Amino acid sequence: MIDRKHHQIVFSFFMALLMSCIMSFVITIFNIGFVPNLISIWLKAWLFAFSVAFPTIIFVVPIVHKLVNLVLKEEPSDSLDSNQAQK
Repeated sequence: MIDRKHHQIVFSFFMALLMSCIMSFVITIFNIGFVPNLISIWLKAWLFAFSVAFPTIIFVVPIVHKLVNLVLKEEPSDSLDSNQAQK
C-alpha cells in the first residue's frame, strides 16, 4: 500500500485517469461517431488527455480547495455543541 502522505498525488492520479478516460471517450464519439477504429482513436486521445490532466490536477486541486473554502459558509461551533447536548 501507498503511504497516506502521498494522498494528493494518488488522488490526482485516479481522478485524472478516470476523468480523462470518460471525457476522451465521450468527445471522441461526439467528434467522429461510432467508426470501426473507434477504440484505437480513443486510446490515443485518452493517453494524450491523461498526460495533460494529471499534472493539471496536481496544480489545480489546492486552488479548488481554497475556492471551495471561500464559498462555503462555516458552521457555527456552538450549534455542534448544542446538538451534542440534546442527545
